[in-house]
Amino acid sequence: MSEPQPVPLPRADQVDLRPPDRAETVRIIRGLKGALSGAGGLTELQKLLLRAVSRSMTGFEVDPDTVEPLDARGLAEALAARNEIFRTRVLQLMLLGELVLNPPPEDVCVAIGGYAQALGVDDGMREVAKDYAEGALGLALTDFERNGYTAGWDADRSTQLHARSALTEPWQQVADDPELAARWAALAHCPEGSLGLGVHRFYRARGFVHPGLPDSAPPYLAQHDWVHVVADYGTTLESELEVFGLIGRGIPDPRGFSLLAMVLGLFETGLLARAAGLFEADAGHLSREGVALRLGDAMRRGAVTGTDLLGIDWFDLADLPVERVRRDLGLPEKDPLAVRAGSVGPWSPGGISPFQRGSGMKLAAAEGRRYDSYGADL
Repeated sequence: MSEPQPVPLPRADQVDLRPPDRAETVRIIRGLKGALSGAGGLTELQKLLLRAVSRSMTGFEVDPDTVEPLDARGLAEALAARNEIFRTRVLQLMLLGELVLNPPPEDVCVAIGGYAQALGVDDGMREVAKDYAEGALGLALTDFERNGYTAGWDADRSTQLHARSALTEPWQQVADDPELAARWAALAHCPEGSLGLGVHRFYRARGFVHPGLPDSAPPYLAQHDWVHVVADYGTTLESELEVFGLIGRGIPDPRGFSLLAMVLGLFETGLLARAAGLFEADAGHLSREGVALRLGDAMRRGAVTGTDLLGIDWFDLADLPVERVRRDLGLPEKDPLAVRAGSVGPWSPGGISPFQRGSGMKLAAAEGRRYDSYGADL
């Protein structure tokens, strides 16, 4: 039997570019429910995620318990006037719901493949989900690198990192680059209230090592530290999920979703043992109360910004006030519901981990100064 034909993509003059209304949002959630339910139905975490993303991304919260599933053909026909990137984003919401399962059930993997076929789109993270489902955890990391946003990395993508030598791999550590380390250290002299001084204090409070020195984060990963400060997110693993939700959804290239998929594998399922040159698995953080809602809001903020925040030369912006940078990026405020759900900034109680606070205190002692967390507390 031949595979069903996908619903064709619309011509340019037929594309519907309007934001989804409530009726379309309901149809999308019905399709997501159809793809994700499998033999066991939706988990509570999946239900929370579908409610959170429907509210954050469309403004209409849909409870998946109140709607009937919609099959692959029905969803594709409902989205007939939507373009490739819109359909791809819908497929990625399916993958979001799949990648929080440990392991993803085979029937869900197969179902999502059918929805991808009907929609006429695909995403490289489907391969990662299949690896998880088959227990091929080592292959999953390879498929992240092969199908994700950093696939095809070349030296030209590293110029904003200011390393002495162009980086041949995205997560390459730079442990012997005095000029790079000095550039980071000079952020201490940025004006009060500036983004650069904020990043300096961010590192100082947590005992982080500047890129260019031994035991530092890869410079490309260190790009996300600027996002913590400019987007007002702490540094617990729950906050890391928010930061990468914002970054992954903000990248115009849909492959940016792979960065969110990466941290789900690290900090929710634990199926990805290590990634990004520094991160190691520590499971169960998206399942904590309120975090799904916080992730949905972070994805909304990324979508509104529509910018590759890992591709910015942040040093060019270091002297500017944080509020100015936020405004120039078009970065919206957090939803008050996300704040009430526990979303905190880097200078707030809950905005630092015990390990990071201990590292900051050790650094202060080694440098012979009084420890200052700049408001960050446990």
